[in-house]
Amino acid sequence: MKRIAVLTSGGDAPGMNAAIRAVVRTGLAAGLEVYGVRNGYAGLINGEMERMTARDVGGIIQQAGTMLRSARSREFREEEGRRKAIRKLAERGIDGLVVIGGNGTQTGNYELSKMGFPVVGVASTIDNDLYGTDMSIGVDTALNTVLEAIDRIKATASSHTRAFLVEVMGRDSGYLALTAGITGGAEAVIIPEVEVDPDSVARELLDAYARGKSHAILVVAEGAKLNAASLVKYFQENHAKIGFELRVTVLGHVQRGGTPTAFDRMLGTRLGAAAVDALLAGEHGVLVGWVNNRPQLTPLSEVAGRTRRADPQLYELARVLAR
Repeated sequence: MKRIAVLTSGGDAPGMNAAIRAVVRTGLAAGLEVYGVRNGYAGLINGEMERMTARDVGGIIQQAGTMLRSARSREFREEEGRRKAIRKLAERGIDGLVVIGGNGTQTGNYELSKMGFPVVGVASTIDNDLYGTDMSIGVDTALNTVLEAIDRIKATASSHTRAFLVEVMGRDSGYLALTAGITGGAEAVIIPEVEVDPDSVARELLDAYARGKSHAILVVAEGAKLNAASLVKYFQENHAKIGFELRVTVLGHVQRGGTPTAFDRMLGTRLGAAAVDALLAGEHGVLVGWVNNRPQLTPLSEVAGRTRRADPQLYELARVLAR
């Protein structure tokens, strides 16, 4: 193996740049030529790649987002689009590809692998819903961003005896909402994995008010069936009494920004370096994840198209601690 390439795809996550940096410098140290692909799979199809040096990735480890940028690609979902991508890699004489991203990204990566091209995935998504890893790049930073917001909201909520509904990211998995709810001391948490009756939510908030709490925090994952918008509409239409005045905060994409934590920088570094090691060892068609406190390889066939759901035991713990 003489040349490898690296790309980032899907939603950006703090720590991606640390992974890019590790792929480039680990590859160069092994005597490889390393190419960076701009704009994800779309850039791969268009041949947007350039050879990278150690200096090209200097000063990026502390930056959020991805210096290679990311983009969605409808064309890549089709076999012909993937064939174009492989032709572009062949034109540059590239022998292996490192793909940093989450569920959709690694599903696309698996399709490349099935077509015979050597690929290695790196687990990166703030939702932490990817099979083959205990923790994905970006989760720790996103979680701390959410937690800081909840702490700030709690202060103003207590000052005015209000309930705040805080919507966080999590289309299919409630990991962020659940973990933030527990560590942020929320009175209620709503996640996609558990169907909740709006009447019971109203009762929980009213019960918190009756117990003399000066505030109530309700953390809702965006992908929950009973999401922020539907819950607010329910309260309005049914004039549900919750004791508190209700306010809503949607954190949105602020969760993806911000300086990556030390954990995410180290995680990105370890997984990026391990991806290069895997290619050099002839291991491909795999995801590099973080399992039992070390990098571990999982076949992409076991990762693609699956979503890891939040732990139901943690959900029950959140209910107990809310008292």
